[in-house]
Amino acid sequence: MTDSWVNSGEGIGADLLLELSGPGGRRAALTRALREAVRSGRLAPGARLPPYRSLAADLGVARNTVADAYAELVAEGWLTARQGSGTRVAERAEPLRHAVRTPVQAPGRTGGPRHDLRQGTPDASAFPRTAWAASYRRAVQAAPSEAFGPGDPAGRRELRETLTEYLARARGVRTEPDRIVICSGFAHALRLLFGRGTREGPAAGGVLRGPLGVEAYGLGFHRELLAAAGVRTVPLPLDEHGARVDALGRERAVLLTPAHQFPTGGPLHPERRAAVIDWARVQGAVVLEDDYDGEFRYDRRPVGALQGLDPERVIYLGSVSKSLSPALRLGWMVLPERYVEPVLAVKGEREGWASVLDQLALADFVACGSYDRHVRRMRQRYRRRRDRLVAALAARAPHVGVTGIAAGLHAVLRLPPGTEASTVKAAAWQGIALDGLAAFRHPHGPTDGGDGLVVGYAAPAEHAYGAALEALCGVLPPE
Repeated sequence: MTDSWVNSGEGIGADLLLELSGPGGRRAALTRALREAVRSGRLAPGARLPPYRSLAADLGVARNTVADAYAELVAEGWLTARQGSGTRVAERAEPLRHAVRTPVQAPGRTGGPRHDLRQGTPDASAFPRTAWAASYRRAVQAAPSEAFGPGDPAGRRELRETLTEYLARARGVRTEPDRIVICSGFAHALRLLFGRGTREGPAAGGVLRGPLGVEAYGLGFHRELLAAAGVRTVPLPLDEHGARVDALGRERAVLLTPAHQFPTGGPLHPERRAAVIDWARVQGAVVLEDDYDGEFRYDRRPVGALQGLDPERVIYLGSVSKSLSPALRLGWMVLPERYVEPVLAVKGEREGWASVLDQLALADFVACGSYDRHVRRMRQRYRRRRDRLVAALAARAPHVGVTGIAAGLHAVLRLPPGTEASTVKAAAWQGIALDGLAAFRHPHGPTDGGDGLVVGYAAPAEHAYGAALEALCGVLPPE
């Protein structure tokens, strides 16, 4: 027997791989597979399993086979069965027997977290496998023979043409295919622009120079990448209207997240959007626009890309790492005309390419409407998750404020002064992966941002989200 995917849409509510193999027939194989799913944490305590008929239909086995497997696991203590409640994974601290104990991960120990509430990670179980596989098959079948040989460093024409139409329609980006360069994500784009991380980059010295204005809160990884390229970053203060672009001086470029400031939340105010364009024109500088989660908004109207105000002064950077999966390693740069050839020279003839087949598949995925449908579906799912987080906090920790929730995949929980470090430590001891707000502060930025947690609500599988919220509320400081 082979691996089987459960997609019943009932009970567990997400794809689950059950490895039906080994001796003893189908019932024994199913019993082992379910036991291992519980033991490994893929089925969390309290998760409801599909009814007999649904799981039997998914696996192509008899109902009695599923019923017997459930009954055996109930007898062992792995599952519980109650009238009107269905069959669920047992609520217990440790398995009763036949199990390998998985301890809570404390700081410094190896192993994955029990509850993943890190920002920026989408729900991996929601990846549209069927639609993506269909696009991949169509793309490979339709691809010309030359697509399987040396290609264009700018990326496949099919994808660049599709992105030109999509970005204009969905994000208000004004461009053409020859101004788009495909890369393998935002970090790769920074390496190409600032001349490190490729074979030819350091020798060429990079396309852009510092000093670079950055928001006072942002990803430390990006600051480290820029520092490794010899780029000095200058932090810009933040307030309720976004980055204080009036603090810009003689920097040669500025990196912003205007659709939804990362991580504090909120769009860049319209007056500041206009002001930063004016600054770039006067200074002969360029604005780098990180549109990292522009598709996911919930309580406000869409905010178009800053690039649309002046395509010759803005480099627009995007990827599918949040909307689809970081595993695809696909991103793009929409460049002013004067930067296209320098970026391609840094990229080189054969270095730093994204998979051509993945590019062709993404072009089909967007063109046939599957990307739009997936984004709409995930926007609804993530909004429900955000609402559950807000409701749980209102019930269990009403003294903890929640901000930055009109868009994106995370929320900022505002904590009482002096409690951030201890709360992050308590979460780690309970196996909860999340970040403190201070982890995103620029080392030379203002220190008055307050205490807080940056909590992602996208990563946990649907069946595990309730347990993750319960664990989170359990480590929050009292009023």
